[in-house]
Amino acid sequence: MVSLTPTDYHKAADSLNNLPINHLFALSIIGQKVNGKIYADETENPSTFLFAHPYGMSLLTGNEDNENFNAKLKKYALNSDKSRTKTEWLQTFPASWNEKLSSLFGNFLVPEKENTGIDKASNIELSTRVNFKFNEETYKAFKESFDFKPYEIVRTTKQLFEEMNGTVVPKYFWNNGEDFYNNAVGFSLLYDGQLASTAFAAFIIGNELELGIETVADYRGKSLALYTCSALIDYCLENNIVPVWACRLENTNSYKTAHKLGFEVSALLPFYKLVI
Repeated sequence: MVSLTPTDYHKAADSLNNLPINHLFALSIIGQKVNGKIYADETENPSTFLFAHPYGMSLLTGNEDNENFNAKLKKYALNSDKSRTKTEWLQTFPASWNEKLSSLFGNFLVPEKENTGIDKASNIELSTRVNFKFNEETYKAFKESFDFKPYEIVRTTKQLFEEMNGTVVPKYFWNNGEDFYNNAVGFSLLYDGQLASTAFAAFIIGNELELGIETVADYRGKSLALYTCSALIDYCLENNIVPVWACRLENTNSYKTAHKLGFEVSALLPFYKLVI
């Protein structure tokens, strides 16, 4: 398993052609929109790839029968070689990879709800990732039925980019405020003048925009995510952009918010949490 240089990233492009699962983050790495990494089985004629986004998302794709690559992948996943400095969430394509990983990881692969006790940090947690497809008619029905309060919602500025803190915030997906302001879009809700919630483009590839959403802890439970996400979805519809949503099945808040906003489940995928 070797790390490709950015000049070789184009060699991984074909592996993403026509993937039926959400992979905008991998495309953002190939396009060098973020400082991610692409690992491969070899440099000259690679056929197996691991895309690693700096936020902590990764995608494994290509030939699953390269035993040399797989042996190094196991070390990477278990972090036995200390090559990773953060927890990573891994998805795969094609589905045959999942049988391979089940065999490769063996007893280290544990369902998330069963991963407890002293060995927790030594295991790979298995959960489920949900891909959604946007239904514009369902969204319009939501807009008509929802009682929108007159909160102040503004375009996310460079200053708000810096001020927004949390787990899913723009600064983890864009190089800096200038980069975000020039190449992305977001909307922030101000509650009594204080920054409370931000919905933003985590990735924009072609005519697709993947939503990221964060609400400040003190303001949760007020449905503010529906307001900011709605502003961003409206922006998408006005500009002929397809909104994209994905989350863990276990993230019930994100899952329920997606459904309310007109997103429908399109795929359920194994999701591997590679801890450190």
